[in-house]
Amino acid sequence: MPTPAGARRVAGFDAAAANAAPPWVIVSFMRLSSRASPRPGRAACFARLFSRPADRWPADPVVRIVRRVALALLAAAWTVVSPAAARGTLDHELAGRVVAIDVHAPTPGQPLRGAAILAHGFTRSRTTLGEHAAALAAAGVLALTPDLPFTFDFRRNAQGLAQLVGTLRSGNVFGPPVERVVLIGFSAGALSSLLAAATPGVVGYVGLDPFDRTSDGGRRALGRDFAPTLRTEVIVLRAPPSRCNAEAVAAPWGGRLQALVSDRVIANGSHCDFEAPTDWMCSLACGAADSERQAIVRATLLAAIDRWLPATGERMPLLNPRR
Repeated sequence: MPTPAGARRVAGFDAAAANAAPPWVIVSFMRLSSRASPRPGRAACFARLFSRPADRWPADPVVRIVRRVALALLAAAWTVVSPAAARGTLDHELAGRVVAIDVHAPTPGQPLRGAAILAHGFTRSRTTLGEHAAALAAAGVLALTPDLPFTFDFRRNAQGLAQLVGTLRSGNVFGPPVERVVLIGFSAGALSSLLAAATPGVVGYVGLDPFDRTSDGGRRALGRDFAPTLRTEVIVLRAPPSRCNAEAVAAPWGGRLQALVSDRVIANGSHCDFEAPTDWMCSLACGAADSERQAIVRATLLAAIDRWLPATGERMPLLNPRR
């Protein structure tokens, strides 16, 4: 069962670490939101704890891992993560597991242009895309931010997203039927969203600093191998290569997609620029977010909505077709 809104929780940072990062890196990225910390100065305290140089930890790697886990659990007991503002939160089954879904709906009486599903990054939560969802709702879009049901199973998460698209098109659970749905994913959530983007009813996909899952020494990759089969239009927005996007592991997607609208790299971008809201632990691990770069991300999302869910009912031509 998902953690109730406002309950204590601890979640790892989306460092795209599922490929090769050592365990202590993953544990170091445990997310502890300073915004909701009930005691001043605690964020700085834990930042110092988790950024302690590796050579100052015990030499035994098992002891080092256990110590970091213990510190993370202690921090979790003191830290409360505030839920993103949403018009409602529903428990709903995706891929066989019940998860929490925040529902950001347009103002009553506002024309509904369509729907968008925003998928969070690796071990993050639905709240980290809440501000993006609220902006889309203000533009007339029913925006859903689910907690993804699986941590490492990107295909099962994609099945859950496809199921959610079907639920939107059927109506009742989230309101009247919605025919047109845009999928938006960040990092690992971008991989699962890509794998779900061929679902009937999906009219566009936005990948925010995407992650890809490689295997067989890099000769195989889930997203890269799937990309040539996808006919849905795609917009990709990325940061430069870094540990936090697995050294731009998803960059090859652009050359394989049939309906690529744009593939842009934000100069000097941080992995944290793509979340809204992000938190101090993300900044500690991947570099601080920047308001100007975050504005580029938000503008890209709103432009995607104008393209695929136009208020006039008209559809813009493909800018960069690949046949």
